[in-house]
Amino acid sequence: MVEAMLIDLKALLVEREDCDAGTVQRVRDGLAQGKTQFRTLREVNDILKKRLETATGPNTKKLHLKLGITNYFLGHLSTAIENLRQADGALAAFYLGKALLEHQQLDEAYKAFEKAEKLGYTSAQVSLQKAGIHRLKGEIAQARALLNKLADQATHNAEYHYQLACCHQAEGQREQALRSFERAVELDPTHTNALFQLGHANDLAGNDEEAIQFYERCLNHPPLHVGLLMNLGILYEDAEKYDKAVDCYRRILHANPNHDQARLFLKDAEASLTQFYNPDQEAVDSRFSQVLEMSVTDFELSVRSRNCLKKMNIRTLGDLTRVSESQLLASKNFGETSLNEIKELLASKGLRLGMALEDGAHFERRFHGQQPLTEQEQAVLNKPVSELNLSVRARKCMNRLGITTLGELINRTADELLESKNFGMTSLNEVREKLRQYGLTLRGD
Repeated sequence: MVEAMLIDLKALLVEREDCDAGTVQRVRDGLAQGKTQFRTLREVNDILKKRLETATGPNTKKLHLKLGITNYFLGHLSTAIENLRQADGALAAFYLGKALLEHQQLDEAYKAFEKAEKLGYTSAQVSLQKAGIHRLKGEIAQARALLNKLADQATHNAEYHYQLACCHQAEGQREQALRSFERAVELDPTHTNALFQLGHANDLAGNDEEAIQFYERCLNHPPLHVGLLMNLGILYEDAEKYDKAVDCYRRILHANPNHDQARLFLKDAEASLTQFYNPDQEAVDSRFSQVLEMSVTDFELSVRSRNCLKKMNIRTLGDLTRVSESQLLASKNFGETSLNEIKELLASKGLRLGMALEDGAHFERRFHGQQPLTEQEQAVLNKPVSELNLSVRARKCMNRLGITTLGELINRTADELLESKNFGMTSLNEVREKLRQYGLTLRGD
């Protein structure tokens, strides 16, 4: 099978003087080929910027149009808007409307689309964009009225079905919305917004593999939503494809260097790429846990000691580390002889009575405000929660609760975390285990 030749983006946008709707479609087709095409478009953008520095007369507006188009597809919406405002013609006005719409500047976008229509841009395409603006403003009746006038578009126009689907979605008609999104993709397999919505629907339903497939299909059909790259990055992390997650977050930051959430998620994903696994330490921790879980009945104890422990519901060595000498001595028939017997047993395993209580009390005093902290302890509490390398679900809980540091996390109780959506016992145990590595616990644990 002969591989299709890459569309020459430089020839389209640099060598050709004019830029029209056909040019823009060829640029989209070229980017859909993937490979080095995005890098080429960035190079084209740089060439056009240099040419603009020395341009004069009518050529200036043509360069602004081309720069508006290239920046729009690169996702640099603010720069695209700035250039398109300085260009002339229906195409410039239409893409100015598209860029403003992506920027959620709805009133300004509406004015730009009206201007595009007056200058001769296809009326049906403009009306579909206007319908989208009405819908986003909550004016569903006006959006529906515009779509009704364009009902003859239903047989062949993907954008019509996309806008219809969005109206269904706004009205809570989920099944109708999904059918219309699917129809939009049937008519135009490159319709990014419809592909995104189908991916998002599968994402919400927990169909991760299907969601990833739809999201990945969007990647070669820009401009790309920040939401797309964030959602895909999170799904990649869930699938332990950290290199791909890193790429998603970097693409967001390339277009918007001030996106704090993407920067935080990028740090997490990069940390996961280099996360060090220490099998020796895990083996030590495992052996220690096994010792704590050993039953007291496994050891040769006097009848008196054994009966007292049974009455106190002490079943394991771990249970003994959570009681004090005074508590044992307060038990009926439990004296110094039995106490020394228990102490010797625990010492043989590297344990002692009340050690868990001492650790917990020390933690409560020092990390929950009852004693002043050292600089080192304060530095631990100031660490960002991203250093815990939590799973995506647990990290989402941190974001929802506004928890950014370990200090803020340990001031939360287990119940408070469990109240957060999609945060269950698996996530809670994960958080507890990660905190334990820093010598920390949740409040009340």
